[in-house]
Amino acid sequence: MASSLLCAAENLALSRRSIAHKSLALPRSEFHPRYLPKLSVTSNVRTGRMVARCSLSASRPASQPRFIQHKKEAFWFYRFLSIVYDHIINPGHWTEDMRDEALEPADLNDRNLLVVDVGGGTGFTTLGIVKHVDAKNVTILDQSPHQLAKAREKEPLKECKIIEGDAEDLLFKTDYADRYISAGSIEYWPDPQRGIKEAYRVLKLGGKACIIGPVYPTFWLSRFFADVWMLFPKEEEYIEWFEKAGFKDIKLKRIGPKWYRGVRRHGLIMGCSVTGVKPASGDSPLQLGPKAEDVLKPVNPFVFLVRFFLGAMAATYYILVPIYMWIKDQIVPKGQPI
Repeated sequence: MASSLLCAAENLALSRRSIAHKSLALPRSEFHPRYLPKLSVTSNVRTGRMVARCSLSASRPASQPRFIQHKKEAFWFYRFLSIVYDHIINPGHWTEDMRDEALEPADLNDRNLLVVDVGGGTGFTTLGIVKHVDAKNVTILDQSPHQLAKAREKEPLKECKIIEGDAEDLLFKTDYADRYISAGSIEYWPDPQRGIKEAYRVLKLGGKACIIGPVYPTFWLSRFFADVWMLFPKEEEYIEWFEKAGFKDIKLKRIGPKWYRGVRRHGLIMGCSVTGVKPASGDSPLQLGPKAEDVLKPVNPFVFLVRFFLGAMAATYYILVPIYMWIKDQIVPKGQPI
């Protein structure tokens, strides 16, 4: 009962804030055997009957170490992770069902759409894009040549343009693309607001951005490892970044694997899909200063190794989480949160 009252209080608080943000509010977190419910524009809040803990993202200290939320550390992290990424990460955190659900709000409804997949990595998300858009119209961009090498090996992506680049300083001209997609990349951006500002810039008038990423967990141990590893934004932060960049019609949809059951405890890697529409041609109205991180600046080798080691150790926890949750899903009766 106390847990339910706490959830209701937090949902009400978020509702009041959301009304100021184009009446955006959270629907109930109700278990569905295939996927989590969408988050859409609505003026009322519905709370779930089955949720034992609050689904909202937890509060977070202003400053965190986040050792892999840096371009150089992320580059070498994926130098090794790319070897097993499609076989280890995707089955537990980013499945085909989740991918298709997360891409649905992007409105990939025309084979001729011009699409950029920023932080496309091994091309797993791109495989979902080319189900709806001709591969020749899709560009995959990533800073990791090792991840992109895996994408080049996938037959459905042979006609895609594949380039190395920086999500915070895109190579595309202004008003270039019809759709901007980025999945599992924002968590490594030193300055996510700058990356979303770039998403706005490269889209055409009426174009839609879709960013898919993790959400800050509510379970204390998961919060600890999240803060050590990389950026796990709060749902409210995604919305705020989109608004500041100039996007309109902003929507957030929760996603998770089949065993997630609507309880946002462990901050699974892919936690939400956020979309926004570009309302005017040209660059974003948001003005920013210099980049938060200069990749050309020399890094102390000792500091780099310490950051890389600690971040990689924290990441190991999130490889074990889906195994633990899968086991619980087999034990705990269906219909009950886990």
